[in-house]
Amino acid sequence: MTNDRSTHLRLVHGDAVNAPGRPVPFRTSWTADELMAMTFPEPRWAVPGIIAEGLSLLAGPPKVGKSWLSLGLGIAVASGAKALESIEVEPGPVLYLALEDTARRLQNRMGKILSGRPAPKDLTLATTCPTMPAGGEEAIARWLERNDNARLVVIDVFAKIRGTAPPGLSAYDADYAAMGRAKRLADTYGVAVVLIHHVRKMASEDFLSEVSGTNGLAGAADATLVLKRARGTADGVLHVTGRDVEEAEYAMAFQPATGTWHLLDGPPEDHALSDTRATIIRHVRRHPGSTPKAIAEATGLSYENVRKTCQRMNADGQLCVNATGHYRLPGTRGDVPAVPNVPAQPTTSTNAHTQEGQPTLLPVTTVPADQEHHL
Repeated sequence: MTNDRSTHLRLVHGDAVNAPGRPVPFRTSWTADELMAMTFPEPRWAVPGIIAEGLSLLAGPPKVGKSWLSLGLGIAVASGAKALESIEVEPGPVLYLALEDTARRLQNRMGKILSGRPAPKDLTLATTCPTMPAGGEEAIARWLERNDNARLVVIDVFAKIRGTAPPGLSAYDADYAAMGRAKRLADTYGVAVVLIHHVRKMASEDFLSEVSGTNGLAGAADATLVLKRARGTADGVLHVTGRDVEEAEYAMAFQPATGTWHLLDGPPEDHALSDTRATIIRHVRRHPGSTPKAIAEATGLSYENVRKTCQRMNADGQLCVNATGHYRLPGTRGDVPAVPNVPAQPTTSTNAHTQEGQPTLLPVTTVPADQEHHL
């Protein structure tokens, strides 16, 4: 094994030696001084900022592009290409279980994504695998043992591998237990495991509530990602939250010709606006305190169009304006010029003429149950 993987296994299992055919006992307790004296490696990222080592649940409605997204990420990690066309990744072996696909469909999809580039030899694909309780967990573990520097395991879809719940469990406990097997693999081998899942038909303001099933699924996962379609020009929004992943939303665009997802610049709301409003938002974000005239000159939009649109955006709460007509984004401070002070000279009968100030503008394959070694 590599040093990183060996270190990880020693940390979670202790220094016990594994006898042939017998698993190393999983260490789950320490004295306080032991724990504080330990040095843990930094979390390993399959896709920095989005998918860390541990168990991630990637959910989304049917046909939204979850499989295209997960396959594209697998190819990027296995080949060392940029994930989502913009994120540098550390290359390493990837296992992709496409349990709803055929070899022909996988070949067609990979051909699109690769667009003439050579297929990565570190990407292992399989279209069947036993359920977790029926040997799937052991089959994946054997693949991880053989690929000790593995970066990512994708299971598409989770329902195909979770197996039947033990009798007598509540729905929540059954979901939590099903996730537990996949999490054990992720934790034991220090690898990112991604389970592809579905969302409910009914939308919710809390994206975690849209994950199909009970809260036991999201509760057991280290991170939950939900891919949703946006109403505007963005093809999707990827919502991310987790224990080692900061909560974030990413605007995404799907390219049908190449079957690839790309990250878009700026937050999702920029891409759910009209082109004019999105352009104004982007300019004001870079140049807070801009006037309509400055925005028009910088963007090429007509002044009258910008002036009226800024007024509407202020009324809609998308922009804020001060008394001198300088615009900023809501929630920002100190980025709009203050109203000029009244001149210090006192007004008398001899200088009572109007004082007009001019404010200065600020710059602005298959795996049968008895042949796990084929993984």
